Amino acid sequence: MLDLHTHILPGLDDGVRTIDEALDLARAAVNDGVATTAATPHVREDYPTTVRAIENGVAELRMRLGEEGIPLEVVTGGEVALERLKLLDDEELRGFTLAQTGRYLLVEFPDFGWPLGLDAAVDQLLGRGIVPVLAHPERNSEIRDLPSRLAAAVEAGALVQVTAMSLDGRAGRRAAAVARELLSLRLVHLLATDAHAPDVRAGGLGAACAAVGDEELAWFLVRHAPAAILAGDEVGAPPPLGRRRRLSQLLRKRV
Repeated sequence: MLDLHTHILPGLDDGVRTIDEALDLARAAVNDGVATTAATPHVREDYPTTVRAIENGVAELRMRLGEEGIPLEVVTGGEVALERLKLLDDEELRGFTLAQTGRYLLVEFPDFGWPLGLDAAVDQLLGRGIVPVLAHPERNSEIRDLPSRLAAAVEAGALVQVTAMSLDGRAGRRAAAVARELLSLRLVHLLATDAHAPDVRAGGLGAACAAVGDEELAWFLVRHAPAAILAGDEVGAPPPLGRRRRLSQLLRKRV
């Protein structure tokens, strides 16, 4: 599996605090079947993270992973707040894209209230050749009331990432129901952990795959779509959510 939303770089935001916590999070990811993770620290007013800081952090973490023998590939990225987008030039935006391909950018979706600038932000990013990947919109109060409201952004060209703990029930029944509805509407392209620490939204990607209940869709969400993103290729539409069936074989597979 590939996990394209984590806060695994120590000291840059509200994610892991130390390199030891980062290594613990990496070990947990590998044990869960994750082969590649994207380091996506917050990029917003309270955490004005720079591209250089992320690059240095990833380089340091890669070195330590090698020393510890932890087989996890780490790529660069950033979780950019909507209001921050207009302050970044094209070079900076491309530096924050996932794996620095210049094509896919993780954009933080707010938890409360409808982001009035969303349509304009999606259009402007696409006009600059960058596809926005909307992070955890299932947490948003407006989306919880009307999940289909997200369809316009997807139809315009945005992708959607849902958090593993929302889908597998760790965030409560309401979050799970909304995540499930978004899957049914074919508005989800990625599952990711949004892991902040070994004990905060940590892991669970395998359990979230099982909660999908459809092997083809689950693999699209955790392998095929994220692999396309890291390669800078087209992602395509997610397959429809089929009837629930056993996924014991899925949970035994490792990438």
